[in-house]
Amino acid sequence: MGIVTTIAPVALALIMLGLGASLTVKDFTRVFQNPKIFLVGMLCQLVLLPIIAYLLIIILKTPIELALGVMLIAAAPGGVTSNVLTKFANGNVALSISLTAFTSLISIVSVPYIVFLSIDLFDITYVEKEVSMLGISLKMFFVVTVPVIIGMIIRKLWGNFIENNNTKIEKISILLFSIVFVAIYIEEWDSIIMFISTAGTIALILNITMMFIGFYVAKFFASDVAQRRCISLECGLQNGTLAVFVGTQLFGNNMTYMVPTAAYALIMMITSLIFVLILRKQA
Repeated sequence: MGIVTTIAPVALALIMLGLGASLTVKDFTRVFQNPKIFLVGMLCQLVLLPIIAYLLIIILKTPIELALGVMLIAAAPGGVTSNVLTKFANGNVALSISLTAFTSLISIVSVPYIVFLSIDLFDITYVEKEVSMLGISLKMFFVVTVPVIIGMIIRKLWGNFIENNNTKIEKISILLFSIVFVAIYIEEWDSIIMFISTAGTIALILNITMMFIGFYVAKFFASDVAQRRCISLECGLQNGTLAVFVGTQLFGNNMTYMVPTAAYALIMMITSLIFVLILRKQA
């Protein structure tokens, strides 16, 4: 698993750099114009998603060696992919970018908290002993927050260049995301085959459930169809590269936990593309 443990931090830092380059201060202040729907999106992603994941683990009696992988992907914030697909789905792109920006920055606290809470709940003992919640948060700060800040500075200094090449930056981010998961599938194929039925089932149910919940919770609070589409995709599309990075810090070369993350990454792309195609036909 050496390739994945090496490329995941670099890929994540570059993806977050690209995210930062797409952001301006307005993306953070915009939320105060319509705080209700923003808070709905945040609560769906940061609270409901991990709770639903935990309940599914209990209901489906997911093996402990896979349970933390499920919680890891559920704890991850939305990624750049959600912004791109929200655009294709004629969703509220500004809201999507704001949610991704905030959840990504908050993730340096929320992800370690959810993961370490899950470790206690499932009584998992195979985590690297020297790793602490603070240690994970600090590492995430340097590969998540710092690149976002640098990206925003680059956007401020060379705004025209970034705007002209924004599509290329998005494509590079998706390519980096794909490289990480292709490496996982190549290196961990035997483990993936062994657990694909269990991991694939819970990943599929979690993904579809959260997309439906996101859509209908947003429907209850927002009359704007574009906002509903945005929140639905934000709930269904997670930053898998971040989940991989955190996992490598916790488990080293023990990659069984990564099977649900790999399964979810593949499934979320398929279901979200189907969702976008359906929405575009309705438009």
